[in-house]
Amino acid sequence: MDLDDWRSRINDLDNQILNLLNQRAEAALRIGDLKRRQDLPSYAPEREAEVLARITGRGAGPLPALSVRAIWREIVSACRALEQPLTVAYLAPLGTFTHQAALQHFGASVEYRPARAIVDIFEHVERGQAEFGVVPVENTTEGAVNVTLDRLIDSDAVICGERYLPITQNLLSRARDLTEIKTVMSHPQGLAQCRGWLAQNLPEVPTAETTSTAAAAEIAASDVTVAAITSELAAELYGVPILRAHIEDNASNTTRFLVVGRRGVGPTGRDKTSILFAMPNEPGALYRILEPFARAGLNLTKIESRPAKRRPWEYVMFVDFEGHRDTAPVAAALGEVAGRTLFMKVLGSYPAA
Repeated sequence: MDLDDWRSRINDLDNQILNLLNQRAEAALRIGDLKRRQDLPSYAPEREAEVLARITGRGAGPLPALSVRAIWREIVSACRALEQPLTVAYLAPLGTFTHQAALQHFGASVEYRPARAIVDIFEHVERGQAEFGVVPVENTTEGAVNVTLDRLIDSDAVICGERYLPITQNLLSRARDLTEIKTVMSHPQGLAQCRGWLAQNLPEVPTAETTSTAAAAEIAASDVTVAAITSELAAELYGVPILRAHIEDNASNTTRFLVVGRRGVGPTGRDKTSILFAMPNEPGALYRILEPFARAGLNLTKIESRPAKRRPWEYVMFVDFEGHRDTAPVAAALGEVAGRTLFMKVLGSYPAA
């Protein structure tokens, strides 16, 4: 076969793919109608996790699993939108890493609702202005995002999912050279993640904090003396050239994001559960609380403490572990833990990223 023959073959395959996609969309419309009759939510994270795991697990062709997953994410997103539109809150403006994580998790066929701050994302979800919200919770370089942890203590929202996003920081500016830059702007986390690069390459240039990395890109778009530390997505959205790419100090820099909503998620067989608890101030208290997890063979993936902010020197502990609260071993362990704490709150069980 020559080049024209192969192109003709691709045209035929494209027609077949489009026909199958429309058949899938028709099935999604029927499913949406059934869900409305039974008062079921249009978005079922456990079902979508199962679909993506099944498709990417087949490994039957030259397409890498990451590419297959990205393609199917958009197929699922478009079909879900036919069932019922979904609103997702994220940290504004367009082009933040939170926006990028939300796009990777929900796809493009979603109504995205911008929020000025992380606390506003929680409020949009709690008030029913958005079905879900995406918030950063920890970074491999800078650690926990404390405002998210603090909000989880009092919020009625539950964790419905998680997403790990590799963070690649770039220096954006309309300046032609580093010598023309008078100010470097970014979110505090963005500045901290590039502290070493800035000290070596722009030691005399002052820095300024913004509410988000994308907000810095907005400013850099209108001021040639300003450079922004932000994502490639922000560079594209705001039309600011990348002056230096990959300036993060840690090449494995990654941020974990949580998806919060108002409904719990069913088990998938590969899940995490997040809890928080307060413990008595006495010797061995933490050991006794965590002992049921070890006895049940449940792997702890995170332990973090935060001030309770009710009385001085009181703390709450955040714990993530593998397993779902609706399974017998986890339910039994949680029952024991609850009896050994001053109070315990299950923040959610959800598909592990």
